[in-house]
Amino acid sequence: MTKRIAIYPGSFDPITNGHIDLIKRASKLFDEVIVGITQNSKKSAFLSIDQRIDITKETLSGINNIKVMSFNTLLVDFANAQNAQVILRGLRAVSDFEYEFQLSGMNKHLNPTIETLFMTPAEQYANISSSLVREILSLNGDISHFVPKSVEILLKQHL
Repeated sequence: MTKRIAIYPGSFDPITNGHIDLIKRASKLFDEVIVGITQNSKKSAFLSIDQRIDITKETLSGINNIKVMSFNTLLVDFANAQNAQVILRGLRAVSDFEYEFQLSGMNKHLNPTIETLFMTPAEQYANISSSLVREILSLNGDISHFVPKSVEILLKQHL
């Protein structure tokens, strides 16, 4: 029987409670969930790739079927190399859908064997994004409701 493997890609700069919620829920649906951390060439990263990998591994350490990896290739090539059949994408709002739908179509064109699964966050996480967390932090706001304590500490040290 083929192992059901999903990849949840993103910059995770930083990982938020919304990301963690989606990963925990996905871990119940798949034999393995790979959190694929990449540096988006269109964004300048706040945390280094090593910091993002380390803090993500730390925050997800209690989930047995999770792997955290970095990649710098096409997502479909990374998914193929990991024998993943599914790419997970989170949709927080209707405004996310158009862009995600476009990505899904392109990924399907590049590799027709890989499916995209859209998941919505739990209601309390629907408005959380990494960029909003960074903005609140930069203005000395309270980010404790949006990220785990270890992430909050790392971000404050990095700032």
